Amino acid sequence: MTNFLNTISYKQVIGALALLIMLPACEVDNIPDPNNSTLDVVELNASIPTLNNLVVGTEAAMRIDIATYYDGMAVIGREIYRFSGSEPRFATDLLGGGSAVLDNNTFYTTRPWNGRYRAVKDANILIAAVNNTNQVTEEQKQGYLGFAKTIKAHQLLMNLTMMNENGIRLDVADPDNLGPVVGRAAAYTAIAAMLDEAKVHLQNAGDDFAFPLSDGFEGFKTPASFLTFNRALAARVAVYRENFDEALTYLNESFLQLNNVAGSFRMGVYHTFSNASGDILNPVFLPRNSTGEIRLAHPRFVTEASPNDDRLAKVALREAEATQSDLTSRYDVFVYKTNTDPMPIIRNEELILIYAEAKIQTGALMDAVSALDLIRTGHGLLPYAGAVTKEALIDELLRQRRYSLYFEGHRWVDMRRYNKLSELPLDRAGDDVWVSFPIPFNEGV
Repeated sequence: MTNFLNTISYKQVIGALALLIMLPACEVDNIPDPNNSTLDVVELNASIPTLNNLVVGTEAAMRIDIATYYDGMAVIGREIYRFSGSEPRFATDLLGGGSAVLDNNTFYTTRPWNGRYRAVKDANILIAAVNNTNQVTEEQKQGYLGFAKTIKAHQLLMNLTMMNENGIRLDVADPDNLGPVVGRAAAYTAIAAMLDEAKVHLQNAGDDFAFPLSDGFEGFKTPASFLTFNRALAARVAVYRENFDEALTYLNESFLQLNNVAGSFRMGVYHTFSNASGDILNPVFLPRNSTGEIRLAHPRFVTEASPNDDRLAKVALREAEATQSDLTSRYDVFVYKTNTDPMPIIRNEELILIYAEAKIQTGALMDAVSALDLIRTGHGLLPYAGAVTKEALIDELLRQRRYSLYFEGHRWVDMRRYNKLSELPLDRAGDDVWVSFPIPFNEGV
């Protein structure tokens, strides 16, 4: 990120946002000439159209290189195989094949790291611009800040889930004077505090935002409803920090719905995609029976599933099995059916599972069973009939998270935080399950 941030000027950011990554659901007019933008236009007395352009750009930047992020998390977590005719390291480095180790200076490390910090950079520009303008009301200012800090916290969290014990940079507002890389515990604390700061901003933001959001935020486009998204993220961070009472408090303030009525599992906030000019397609979609570039379900996702589990629809039987580097699967990843399907950031099904986890960890085991049964019966399974003990229910929780949140970036994190990485399968002699990605080489640490 040291080199990455220093190569991006404010003019380049505004130009890129205006010309390249506008979301089709957001119309922004009266913006400055992107080819003649100045720092003053952005940071000093920015207009609402300029600020709104920054919001649109920040949201769009959240999608930069997310395919590489999800591929890396899912391959290490033994959810998928990623076969590529041009890039064998998906099947070697990420799986620890032979003597391979994770490289700190290659695409699967640097691209997601830089992508997330690009979004953080955009959020920081928005924060600076909002704090240096008199063209918005105080309520409007609070809305911009609540949005920016929520998104910034989410993006930092994504990098922390990759780097884990190696930590991340928190203070990156000044590219010429970056803060240190801080450890995992300190990073989690700072991210949680940032979400709490955003909460206060959102509570003081009035009834409406001054800016548009994409359709991925449908139902979350006002300060009050966006706050429930913020609290959902706070609940995720709380369980990662093992603050389970806090998680329950945050869930009460989130959009959690403890039911499995039609559509309730999918309710949430999403990245959106389209084939409109200037937008992008879903980068993790590949057609069934593809060759060359392929995402395959790990065979155990199918063989270890319960009968009648409708979540098996997330994979699809291929016409012929695919093999690379002594790895074979007969099933395509089929979470996304088209190249414009939305990708979840956080949704209600995860919140139900967070609720179940927090109840297990705070001793309310029957409440946890009730929540897990919502998931089970909502996917065609019978209610839970196993032992009602903390250990047994943790195993059941992890199983339901495995199938409900498949290919959403959670499996590796879940098994790691419960010290169960050794239970992930090793498909070849000499393979390894990694604990953390390395800090990118150009960070100089």
